[in-house]
Amino acid sequence: MSAPLRPRPAAPYGPAASRDRAVLGASATPRLLTVGVIGAGRVGAVLGAALAAAGHRVVAVAGGSGASRARLALLLPEAPRRPVAAVAHAAADLLLIAVPDDALAAVVTDLAERGALHPGQVVAHTSGAHGLAVLAPAAEVGARPLALHPAMTFTGTPDDLARLDGISYGVTAPAELRALAARLVADLGGVPEWVAESDRPLYHAALAHGANHLVTLVNEATDRLRDAGVDRPEKVLAPLLRAALENALRLGDDALTGPVSRGDAGTVERHLARLAATAPESVPAYLALARRTADRAIAAGRLRPVDAQSLLGVLADNGREVAA
Repeated sequence: MSAPLRPRPAAPYGPAASRDRAVLGASATPRLLTVGVIGAGRVGAVLGAALAAAGHRVVAVAGGSGASRARLALLLPEAPRRPVAAVAHAAADLLLIAVPDDALAAVVTDLAERGALHPGQVVAHTSGAHGLAVLAPAAEVGARPLALHPAMTFTGTPDDLARLDGISYGVTAPAELRALAARLVADLGGVPEWVAESDRPLYHAALAHGANHLVTLVNEATDRLRDAGVDRPEKVLAPLLRAALENALRLGDDALTGPVSRGDAGTVERHLARLAATAPESVPAYLALARRTADRAIAAGRLRPVDAQSLLGVLADNGREVAA
């Protein structure tokens, strides 16, 4: 069942929160924001809906594909669709740009060159890989830059809204915007993690390695179980993987079990031989992960170096075979 949109009272923002913007001046930000969203993909549509549920006014959204239109009808039915520049003009307080990483710089540059941005407006993007540098064209015309990345995977449906409570946001902000950034994250039900500009690629690499590669790893395991004749691999894997994930998050390297952590070279060698015969495309990934697992097991004291010698020899020999 899809989670309903429950309005969340927007967090207060200082003693001047209720004053009119005209009294405060162009650089001040009101408590309830007038918001535009560029990019109605899975992230933009959901965050736009969450901001609306927090009481902010989402006045325009840009998203032209059929999938984007369907998401907007479901998540932001009252927000009119507009061209990108019109959305930027309408976003008096906050412009949220949720486009693919490689498209972000071009979108920001185009908006700045077309005069669609204005001084005092907060221009925020949702990219994990980028920080504030990509927003330099916006800052040059007086807009205030903000990097606001939700550490969550999205489906682009109302179910995502329930998952926002308590998640972390990787935030990079100039000092004068940190209070506003913290307030926005609170309105979204999240917790800010302050990430330095230079650390954004490492931050994003860690999340991609953990989440995106996990999906690939699980699907690889599912496929190999099917190859082994298991009719419902997801039923076999679900309790095992949930326990492994919970243990890893709680215990770190002490959660490690299995043949690599025991130094069972013969078992690993049989794994590799059967994989090579059945699914050779899986061998390089298995080798890479087994080597890294062995390194971590040795460093954590889970595997004695003397017990690892035969195992490391198997992994090295198979690595040479794959390279050849």
